[in-house]
Amino acid sequence: MTENSIRQSFGAQGGRRLCEMTQAPRRRWPGRRTLRGTLLAGLLLLSGAAPQARAADTVELWGMYEVVLRGPAGGNPFLEVHLAGRFAQGYDSIEVPGFYDGEGVYRIRFMPRKPGSWTYETRSNVPELNGKTGAFSVGKPSSANHGPVHVTNLFHFAYADGTPYRQVGTTCYVWTHQDEALQEQTLKTLAASPFNKIRFCVFPKRYSWNTNEPALYPFEGRPRNFDTTRFNPKFFQHFEQRILDLQRLGIEADVILLHPYDEGAWGFDRMTPLEDDRYLRYVVARLAAFRNVWWSLANEYDFMEHKTEEDWERMGQLVSRTDPFGHLLSIHNGKRLFNHTRPWITHASIQNGSAVADPNTAGIYRDAYRKPVVYDEIKYEGDIPKRWGNLSAEELVFRFWNGTVAGTYVGHGETYLSPDDVLWWSKGGVLKGQSPARLAFLRQVLEAAPAEGLEPIDKWQNPEYGGQAPDYYLVYLGRQTPDSWEFRLPKPPQGKGQPPAEGMVFKAEVLDTWNMTVTPVPGTFTITRQTDYFYADKDGRRVPLPGKPFLAIRIQRLKN
Repeated sequence: MTENSIRQSFGAQGGRRLCEMTQAPRRRWPGRRTLRGTLLAGLLLLSGAAPQARAADTVELWGMYEVVLRGPAGGNPFLEVHLAGRFAQGYDSIEVPGFYDGEGVYRIRFMPRKPGSWTYETRSNVPELNGKTGAFSVGKPSSANHGPVHVTNLFHFAYADGTPYRQVGTTCYVWTHQDEALQEQTLKTLAASPFNKIRFCVFPKRYSWNTNEPALYPFEGRPRNFDTTRFNPKFFQHFEQRILDLQRLGIEADVILLHPYDEGAWGFDRMTPLEDDRYLRYVVARLAAFRNVWWSLANEYDFMEHKTEEDWERMGQLVSRTDPFGHLLSIHNGKRLFNHTRPWITHASIQNGSAVADPNTAGIYRDAYRKPVVYDEIKYEGDIPKRWGNLSAEELVFRFWNGTVAGTYVGHGETYLSPDDVLWWSKGGVLKGQSPARLAFLRQVLEAAPAEGLEPIDKWQNPEYGGQAPDYYLVYLGRQTPDSWEFRLPKPPQGKGQPPAEGMVFKAEVLDTWNMTVTPVPGTFTITRQTDYFYADKDGRRVPLPGKPFLAIRIQRLKN
């Protein structure tokens, strides 16, 4: 196997079952063979250039280990060649689909979920790809590698190593379809931003302020004449390089697989079920080993009039089933909410600007879905003549904070007009608004909060309180402008946290969420029971306030 190699890269996560790249019948695993010839290893370069071998047989935990094989280039390998690999450590095994990457190159990408020694064996209907075996070791992750994000504590997120993940995301739909200079500018902007997730599309988009043709398409061919049986490896090599660029910045890539904004330009929004399924299998096989990938089955799924509810259910199950590493998976709505209770959906991705107009409304979807809620679209900061794209910065930040104390997560977007039609929400570039700095402040507050995540304290009567009773409270006053605030803590409903107790001592800080300041309140507060529902300072002390809007009060229990 002198022409075959194994290469190390970056990316991925956990474990599930194998699905073939096509609908060919599954074959039995052949008997184990000894790997003959020279085994080359190296670092996978995701630039689209030919891989260069370099001795290496170790990959970091939650990194990417890649088996690279040479095989047939004639005919249509995307349809005719089936490739998979089984990766094993003792009794633990994970089956992973492979894919064709053009010019006779086949790849199987694996993200190890455990350290130690691993082996693999390939399976294929092509003899030169079948029964190849090898071994490698998995070491400690690098300091910036916390693994993939998963759901924790029912409504929140954490990395695989247990580090809390507090989503502060943005939307930039087709930044990877712009010229290289603009893409690099977008990455530079992201590096200086507070955002730790970005939503963007695989397919190009045709819409207002976005009518340029991209340089590359996911399929071979030309507009209105694509061959959906032949993928374009150069497109995907470029796309995954951008995922890797985001990974190096510590940003999750929320990959939007389908969307309605085609307008007949390419026909990607009206592919047949067979074409959709083949496309989804290929994308999952290529991208699932990147640890920072999330799946968004569609943006505004209900605007895609050529798809039925049955189609979405089939495709959602397919992505969930074929992803060996169990990435986060959701679907985004336009006007009609999807049933996010479906078992293949890991979290609710919701478009609803009014839901975060107050904390009480923001928390309702948590009760309905019993999953993390991410308001990925709440309208955008900007000045375009569209009602969804002309929020003030103050309003957007206000909605973020309402969602935060409700125990949910919120997404950013920006749509300021520009003579060159480069609006952040679609093409990227630079951020012009005032909200990102305030969202950086919010992210600091979130990351200093309890690891369990913020929960509503008394959503029925006092939804402005979020936290972890009785140790931590975050009270958001929103547009209120009082000059003082009575220090009192609600008793959480039964089963929703521990109530405060007589004699507990707390400190308080006033957070100006717009001016991004933290002002400690002098002294401490010792509480006593005030009513059946509230505990207050025993001396009736109040928290002095400057009489401004957009204030929050952070309260932390002092323990002996």
